[in-house]
Amino acid sequence: MSQLAAIRVRGVNRISHTMERTLQQLHLYRKNFCVVVPDTLSFRGMLAKVKDYITYGLIDDSTHKALIEKKGEKYNGLEEDKKGKITYDTRYIEIDNKKYKPFFRLQPPRGGFERKGTKKAFAVGGALGFRGENMKKLLERMM
Repeated sequence: MSQLAAIRVRGVNRISHTMERTLQQLHLYRKNFCVVVPDTLSFRGMLAKVKDYITYGLIDDSTHKALIEKKGEKYNGLEEDKKGKITYDTRYIEIDNKKYKPFFRLQPPRGGFERKGTKKAFAVGGALGFRGENMKKLLERMM
């Protein structure tokens, strides 16, 4: 199953509540945060909605494993409440029986974003929106 990586490029100023809520549901809390989600219609719709604040594209399994090895943070929080009624399974992802936070904190890219900056789409030379297979190159510069 193919996967999509999404990186938040722009900050929080002058953003509508619906966009901010969608970014929160994707666990993209701050600039340069990255998440890896499955390539399904519902996630594609969420990513298309916030395309003016993020960049996203397809990644392969080797890139995902390198991302986990270099930037994966272990989850040490609660898994359920004291009474055992509420589970917090959206706060972590489980890979190889190890629990990690669902996001990765990346550095700004070496060499900067594309020539036209963080306010233009990738198709016209900027950094925003869908970038397809070029996502791997950007992730390598940010790890």
